[in-house]
Amino acid sequence: MEILAPVGSPEALAAAVKGGADSVYLGGKKFGARKFSDNFTYGQLEGAVNYAHDNGVKVYVTANTLIKNSEMADAIAFVRFLKDIGADAVIIQDIGLLRTIGRIDIQKHASTQMGIHSRKGLEWCRDNGISRAILSRELTLDEIEDVVRDAPIETEVFTQGALCYSFSGGCLFSSIVGGRSGNRGECAQPCRKRYVSEKREGYLMNTADLYCIDHLNRLREMGITSVKIEGRMRSPAHTYLTSKVYSLMKNNGPVEELEHAKKMLMTIFNRGYGTGYMDGVKNVVQPVYPDNRGSFLGTADVNGRRFDPQGMDIGVKDGISIFSGEEKIGGFKISNPGRVTIPFNISDGTYEIYRTYDPRIDEIKNIFSDVPDLRGTKVPDEGRFEPKVIRRTGKKADLSFYVSSVKVLKAVMNYADRIYFELNDEIDEAREVYERMITILPRFSVSDDVPEGPVMVHNPGQMAAAEGREIYGSHHMNMFNSMFPDTMEQTTLSLELSKNEIRNICDTCRIRLEQMVFGRTELMVTRDPEMTNCTLTDERGYQFPVYRDDCGLSHILNSSDLLLLDHLDELEGMGIDSFGIDLRKRPVGTASKVAEAFFKRDRSRKDALKEICGSITYGHYARGV
Repeated sequence: MEILAPVGSPEALAAAVKGGADSVYLGGKKFGARKFSDNFTYGQLEGAVNYAHDNGVKVYVTANTLIKNSEMADAIAFVRFLKDIGADAVIIQDIGLLRTIGRIDIQKHASTQMGIHSRKGLEWCRDNGISRAILSRELTLDEIEDVVRDAPIETEVFTQGALCYSFSGGCLFSSIVGGRSGNRGECAQPCRKRYVSEKREGYLMNTADLYCIDHLNRLREMGITSVKIEGRMRSPAHTYLTSKVYSLMKNNGPVEELEHAKKMLMTIFNRGYGTGYMDGVKNVVQPVYPDNRGSFLGTADVNGRRFDPQGMDIGVKDGISIFSGEEKIGGFKISNPGRVTIPFNISDGTYEIYRTYDPRIDEIKNIFSDVPDLRGTKVPDEGRFEPKVIRRTGKKADLSFYVSSVKVLKAVMNYADRIYFELNDEIDEAREVYERMITILPRFSVSDDVPEGPVMVHNPGQMAAAEGREIYGSHHMNMFNSMFPDTMEQTTLSLELSKNEIRNICDTCRIRLEQMVFGRTELMVTRDPEMTNCTLTDERGYQFPVYRDDCGLSHILNSSDLLLLDHLDELEGMGIDSFGIDLRKRPVGTASKVAEAFFKRDRSRKDALKEICGSITYGHYARGV
């Protein structure tokens, strides 16, 4: 089992190697899911591969963002360049990109953003040229063990670092609300913001970082190929310490050295640690603060600017910070290990004490201070991507309705060409009412059991499990370019595409395409058991409805309704085959009015619908990402 370390800069590469990592992952200046880390130029990438290989370390390079048609030629050229410089693998998310690079002789790893979390998902990867799958972070240890038993390909599991609140690859919160796409490497981290619900307030989506060192042996016994550390945007010292901790644990290193490295790690970056979902589907959120506070030492009673640090692990020259709830009162360095005098004014009371600096961290930095001079001579050849232009007929598009209750189903069925029904306790009754109904599968399910009849799928594993029947792909499949495989009856386009990008796909793709035109867009779907039916209100007053489905997943919806009623003619002219209208969790009256307006293509009803909805948006239709 290998220890896989994050590398965001040349300094971090040296740190990972010195820390004992078996492999590293890093990115170029394009196509990586960490756009705001330093990343590597072409020459540095070649130099990094050579440096790592000289030290017996493998290099995996990220190309794990969604790829537009306009970027496909460069992306293909980039992957070919990685093969030429000897990179050990490329990490990808985009299924269309996977299809285009199939003949390039380089190992391909499925990013966690591809949503692989079932046995059928692993089989799909094998059948499509993927040699390793980075499994979804929502899996428990028991579920991982079931999924990877006699796995047909290599498997990789995150064990350290930041944990996304949403299922990876399915978060639209950042782009729709924050204007920066997580699927394109620009996550604005809306989950680290403060929210208020009817029952709670705080940083309600702020996950504690993964810290699964104690599960390393069990993961190795399961046959996991690689354990992965998140953190390409963190410091080289963090890279060194995480690599050191996990390599020492893996190799049964000296206990004293391991404990020292753990202590340094807890100080250098710490916003709360936990095991995520590995120990079961439980609370993964640390709601008190979203940022790094270092290692929590305890609470202290301050009297006359002084407190007794007895019981706290404090040394001379340690840097500490004092907090009162969310407010940072101040920080300073310890000059005396006895009774501590605070060098600034502070009211008497009880405070939380955190260690934010340990002088031994400077000694650690000297270990990897000799930064390699990463140079190379190769550059990518000019890539080619020239999909054949086709003529899609501008026929009248179907109307597809997403519903979750029989009452709404009955209200809209006479307007519908197609009904997608959410899997819940009304499903059997719904089938009796509407024979042609399509079952929406759960957003996340380890089971490969698929109900009878046509289904809507969200990930490659579900697509493979439903092979041989009528399959519809949701927007969670992330169709972002015209190279998406033609294996389903119909596929929904990504909600992050602009009008011009939609038109370009329509002009170069024969797949039946659906475009979402109405509804509260799912910004996140989470397995967090603490997120139940409620309304989340952010710091600007925007309100986001939340509902929990019958499969134990919570759906966080946009504060505004997507409404493209006045763009239907334009979309039909492009050749869109079907319009998606999401009416899940909506009242019957609203559903009826929306259905009738879209059925009649009545633009004059836009203002009336806006009044019903309260707020509307065009989503990314005019702006893209």
